[in-house]
Amino acid sequence: MDIIRILITGANGQLGHEMRNVLAGDQRFEAIYTDVAGDDVTLLDITDEAAVEQMVGRNAIQVIVNCVAYTAVDAAEDDETTAARLNADAVGILARVAKRHGARVVHVSTDYVFDGNGCIPYTEDMPTCPQSAYGRTKLEGERLLIDTLGDDAIILRTAWLYSPYGKNFVKTMLTLGRTKPALKVVFDQVGSPTCARDLARAIVTAVTAGEWHPGIYHYSNEGVISWYDFTLAIHRIAGITACDVQPCHSDEFPAKAHRPAYSVLDKTKFKATFGTRVPYWLDSLEATIKSL
Repeated sequence: MDIIRILITGANGQLGHEMRNVLAGDQRFEAIYTDVAGDDVTLLDITDEAAVEQMVGRNAIQVIVNCVAYTAVDAAEDDETTAARLNADAVGILARVAKRHGARVVHVSTDYVFDGNGCIPYTEDMPTCPQSAYGRTKLEGERLLIDTLGDDAIILRTAWLYSPYGKNFVKTMLTLGRTKPALKVVFDQVGSPTCARDLARAIVTAVTAGEWHPGIYHYSNEGVISWYDFTLAIHRIAGITACDVQPCHSDEFPAKAHRPAYSVLDKTKFKATFGTRVPYWLDSLEATIKSL
């Protein structure tokens, strides 16, 4: 069996950490984990084309999995230049280097490329219309990747990502639930949570499919829920009972960046292409909280 030489960018982020966990001990891979800082990763700035060129060439990388993203959606409204540098320009660099070395790219994108005004799950061929700087820069990253590699890359759009690592909604609600007597959480934004461990496993499934299936895919956990209901589930699983959680409208929490009201992604294409099932959101949430 041939070993796949794989480069993971953003290895200290939520998804990057889970890629490390999923690939640990997998004899099918020879993995290099990179980030801009950290003692247990190889240092790499993916906005530096010469550095990326050297990394990919020196290690004969066959697959690049890009887990880097500027995800501070409100801050991106004030600094779209920085967001674009990471979410778009860096993706273009990865694409150009991959093309020169014959490597393949798996890139993670977002539900924010849509306007969020829908009422049926978004399929990959539905029109994009981002309503925020974050969404615009992520969509530009997709376009740069496709412009350079044509239809030979895999783009995985996801939503509501959480994990035991870094900052995310699940960890925030656990902290607030244990320290606040009451909370208000929006009920008029709905979507499908995504366990980063499940997404990492999906990426491995795509890379090891035997045949390369390029294109845009959607991946989140199965099911639909509001942020309010998600919070109730988080607290129930964690045994938090003293915090009074009440529903509220989005306009009670004004923010600089527009949040999609409807973020449900249709996973039919991914499941059919790779012959796999997608875990239900509640099952994955329970497993994650137990691991914490």
